Amino acid sequence: MSRRTGKPSYLAQPPPGQRRYKTQLLAGVAVAVLISGLIGGLIGFSAGQPTPTEASIAEIHEAEARRDVQQIIELTGMARRTGDQISPIILAIKQAAEAGGMPEASRVRQWQQTMRQQLDQFADPPSGTTATNVARGGLRGAVEQAAVAVDTVALAATAPVPGRKDHLLLAARQATLATTTWSVAAAQLDQINIDAGQGHQHVYLDTGQADGAFTPDGEAEGAGG
Repeated sequence: MSRRTGKPSYLAQPPPGQRRYKTQLLAGVAVAVLISGLIGGLIGFSAGQPTPTEASIAEIHEAEARRDVQQIIELTGMARRTGDQISPIILAIKQAAEAGGMPEASRVRQWQQTMRQQLDQFADPPSGTTATNVARGGLRGAVEQAAVAVDTVALAATAPVPGRKDHLLLAARQATLATTTWSVAAAQLDQINIDAGQGHQHVYLDTGQADGAFTPDGEAEGAGG
């Protein structure tokens, strides 16, 4: 007859005190894990949030970007209007030099008045980004050069007849330089319009070919915006 054996020790129920200790231990571990997860989440969330200084800097950059886009739009419109005014004058100076004939004095005085009006637009430029300021400065330089060309034509009228042709040729060279300078500024204006999301904007003078002058790239107006 076989003797009866008791339950193995690993199947035996632990004493009540030991069970309570194990339950408390497991609960403590669970709470520790939960707290660690919450702390880690809070740290991660905080790390991903910008500081007040960073948020303020971001707001300043956004405001500058909006301001620059507005300046680009306004500068492009002004360039179109200015180009419409000075293109016929530059072209007339070139034609006068080729023909060797002096324009009428009243016409030259009207040109001078027009050039003064166009230059007045650049008298108090707003503060913008470097790229926008470069475009604006280039346009102004071109208008100033065109104004000098007109003044040279006016001087030709007061010069001795034999020297008038040389004055007109000099005025034509100055007018050509104005066209070239404007074309460089127009290329810059085109690029900053693209960068600002406005697409291609071709604001070139209608004065014929000029040595060294940039020309439109052939893209459609507004494309690439």
